[in-house]
Amino acid sequence: MSTDSASTPDPRRALREVLIELRQELPDRPQRAAQLQEVLRVWLLRRPEKRIGAYWPIKGEFDPLPALYRWGEDHPERRIGLPVKHKDTGTLSYHVWYPGCPMQEDAFGILKPLGTEAFEPELILVPCLGFGDGGLRVGYGGGFVERTLRQRDPRPVTVGLAYSVSWVPGLQAQVDDKPLDAILTDAGPAWGA
Repeated sequence: MSTDSASTPDPRRALREVLIELRQELPDRPQRAAQLQEVLRVWLLRRPEKRIGAYWPIKGEFDPLPALYRWGEDHPERRIGLPVKHKDTGTLSYHVWYPGCPMQEDAFGILKPLGTEAFEPELILVPCLGFGDGGLRVGYGGGFVERTLRQRDPRPVTVGLAYSVSWVPGLQAQVDDKPLDAILTDAGPAWGA
């Protein structure tokens, strides 16, 4: 008997729905976002990487682009990229982004850079719906980040970004889960260096 991933129950589906609703209804989300901007800016000061992959924020996610823009200002060797999803492989490639960059919606309705060059990031910022001990992350369940990282050699540094209220006590790893190298929140670093 073959198993189809579409028919396999998603054990984190209910958790994802709760975490999305929690994040979107945060009454102090603007203040938390400002605090996380500062945490990310300070954290980036001591990082050696010059090529960072980020994401276009959706569903109340923290927007890392203002902090990254400041990180890249006056440093032409630094590159910021946004992901382009590839439905055929289920992976992501990262394409140069800059303020005012031409953008278009991808097949999932998320904005991506239009006509900019692809590059391999040394560090990838990953949005987290939730996070737990040991660098575990709850994402949307599509597996794009995990499949992309499995294909990268060397593997880039992975940094989750989340609001501190998204901590999930007792979160257990699923089969394909790989811990992130660090997790940053509005309350400061929650995991890693």
